Amino acid sequence: MNLMNVRSAMLAMLALVLLGLMPGSAAAAAPGPRITVAMLPPGTTVAEIERAVPGIAPGVMSAGLGRVPAGQTYLDIGQGNRIFSSLYQESLPPLYVTGARVPPDLWARVLARADDAPADIEPGLLAGTLEDAGVRIAARPLAGSPALIAADRDGAIERTGSCVPGGCPGVTVMSAEVGELPGLADAIRPGSGDMLIAIERPPPERDLLAVGIAGDGFDGRAITSGSTRMDGYVLATDLLPTILGAYGVPVPDAVDGQAIEPTAEPADIAAIGSLEERLGEIQSRRWEVLAVNLLIWVGAGLALVLWRRGLAPLLLATLAAAMALVPAILLAAAALMPSQLVERLMVGAGAPVLALLLISLLRRRLGRLAAYGAFAISAALSIGLTGIDVIAGSPLTALSLLGPNPGLGVRFFGIGNELEAALAAMLLLGVGSAVTATRPRDPARAVTIAAVAATVAGVLVFAPGRFGADVGAAITFPAGAAVTVVVALRLGIRRAALVILAPLVALALLIVFDLLVPGESHLTRSVLSAGGLGDLGDVFDRRITLAARSFPRYLHSPFFVAALLAIAAALVFRRHVVAWFDRRPAALAGAAGAAAATVVGTLANDSAALLLMVGTGYLAAYCGLAWGARPASSGDNG
Repeated sequence: MNLMNVRSAMLAMLALVLLGLMPGSAAAAAPGPRITVAMLPPGTTVAEIERAVPGIAPGVMSAGLGRVPAGQTYLDIGQGNRIFSSLYQESLPPLYVTGARVPPDLWARVLARADDAPADIEPGLLAGTLEDAGVRIAARPLAGSPALIAADRDGAIERTGSCVPGGCPGVTVMSAEVGELPGLADAIRPGSGDMLIAIERPPPERDLLAVGIAGDGFDGRAITSGSTRMDGYVLATDLLPTILGAYGVPVPDAVDGQAIEPTAEPADIAAIGSLEERLGEIQSRRWEVLAVNLLIWVGAGLALVLWRRGLAPLLLATLAAAMALVPAILLAAAALMPSQLVERLMVGAGAPVLALLLISLLRRRLGRLAAYGAFAISAALSIGLTGIDVIAGSPLTALSLLGPNPGLGVRFFGIGNELEAALAAMLLLGVGSAVTATRPRDPARAVTIAAVAATVAGVLVFAPGRFGADVGAAITFPAGAAVTVVVALRLGIRRAALVILAPLVALALLIVFDLLVPGESHLTRSVLSAGGLGDLGDVFDRRITLAARSFPRYLHSPFFVAALLAIAAALVFRRHVVAWFDRRPAALAGAAGAAAATVVGTLANDSAALLLMVGTGYLAAYCGLAWGARPASSGDNG
C-alpha cells in the first residue's frame, strides 16, 4: 500500500514537471516586463540622473504645450495627447488622489473638459488600455499626485501593495529620490524588457523636465522619438506608446505621441545640457535679439535722417536687406549657440553691416538698382540656407530664434510660423528684386518664370513632412506666386482664378507626396490621419479658435499696432505706393505677391496675427526700399 502511494506521488510529480515544460504553461508562468516610472523631485537635472545610474539614456522632456500645471502633465501622459490649455472650455481643477481614486466629482469635470475639447482627448487611456490587455498598472501607496498617471477611464487607481519597488509586476508609478535610482536600476532583469523611466516631477523649474530611461537597448545612448526628431528630446505624450509597445499592445488612434527610442549615437550629456539651455532661451531671446534690434535700427535711422536727410534712401535699402539677412544670421547663431549678447551683436550689428557692404559692392555696377540686388542676394541666402538645413533634418532651423521653437512643445522640426511668414514674403520680394536688378528685356515674362520656378522649389522643400513640414507653405507660396503672375502679365478676371487654383493644386500635390513619402508633418498627423469628419472638424475648429485668439494676444505689441497702421496707410495712399515702383514692373509684381501671401497666410494659419505682423514688416521695409530706389530718370528702367 505504501509502495503504491509512493508510486502515485512520483507519477504526480512527473506529470507536474512535464506540464511545466509545456510551451503554453511556460508562457503563462513567465512574467512580463516590469516598468517603473519614478517621479523625481523638482529641480533634478539630467546630469544627476546620469550620475545615479551610469549608462542610463538621458534626455529632456516637454511637460506640456506652454506652461501647464503638474496635473495636466500627468493627464497628458495618461492620455497620450495634448492641446493648448486655451482650447479647453474650463481650467483644470486642482487634482488630488484619495485612497484608490480621484474624487468622482473632480474626475467628472476632467472627463467633461476632455469631451468639449476639439481633439481626441481620453483621460485614463494608458491604464484602461493596459487593463484591457491584461497588464497591471498600479501606483505606490505614497506616490502622491504622480499616481494620476495610473488612473483609468473611471478615475480609479490600483495600488501596488507590499511588493518591492522595481520588482512589482506590470507598470508601477512611484515618487522617488535620486538616491533610490541605483536600486531601481539593479532590479532590471537583462533581456526581460524591464525599464526604469526616471522623470523630474512637473512643473519644470527650468523649461523642460529631466528624464532618463534604463533598459534593454538604451545603455549608453540618449533618447529620442519620432515626435521631435531631436536627439535627447521627447514629449510627455511619448510615454504612453513607449509603455504599450513594451507589452506589444496596439497604440489607440487617439494617441498623438510616438514611442521613445535610443539614439544611434552614444549619449553626450554636455550636448543635452546645451540643447536644454538653448530650447529654454528661444522664446525669451526673441524680444532682445529681434524686437529690440529692430527698434534700434529704426531709431538710429530716424536720427541719421534728421541729421542728414539725403541718407534716407540708403538707410531704407539697408534696413530691408538687413531684415532679409536675419534668418541666415540666426542659422549661424544656432550653430554657434553664443551668449545672448553675442547673438544680439550678430544680428544688430552684423546684419546692417553686411547689407551695407552688399549695397556698396553692387552700387558701381547697378547704380540705384543696387538696393534691389542687395535684397535679392540677402533673401536668396536666407531662403537657400534654410532650405538646405531642413532637407538635412532641421538641425539648425529647430534651434534658430526664427525657427519652430521646440521648447513650446508644438513643432520640433521644419519651419515654424515665423519663418513661414518671412520666407513667403522674401521669396516673392526676392524674385521681383532679382529680375529688377538684372534688367531683362521682358521683365514681366522673366518675373513670371522666376516666380513659378522659385515657388515650385519652395513648396517642394518647405511643405512636405520629410523636410520643412509646413503645410502653410503649400498654400501661401502658390497664392503669392499666382498674384505675382497676374500682376506681371496683367491677366483678366478669368485668368486671375489662378489665385484660387494655385494653392489648391499645390495642397493636393502635397497630400499625394506626404502619403507616398510620409514624414510626420502637421498635415499628415492632424488632417490625413483624422479618423473621420468629426476628427477633421476638430482640427479646423482648433485652428480657427487659435487664429481668432491670436489677435487679442498681440494687441499690446507695438509691432502689431505698427503693422495695422502700415496696412491702413498703404490702403489710403495706395496710388502713391504704387508710384514708387514706376518702371519697376517686376518689383511691383513681387510686392503684390508678397502682400497676397501674407493675407492668405493670415487667413489660413492658426497664428494669424503673427503672420500678418511678420509679413507686413517685410513688405513695409521693401516699400521703403522702393521709395529710395525709385527711378531718377526715364532711362532708369528695371
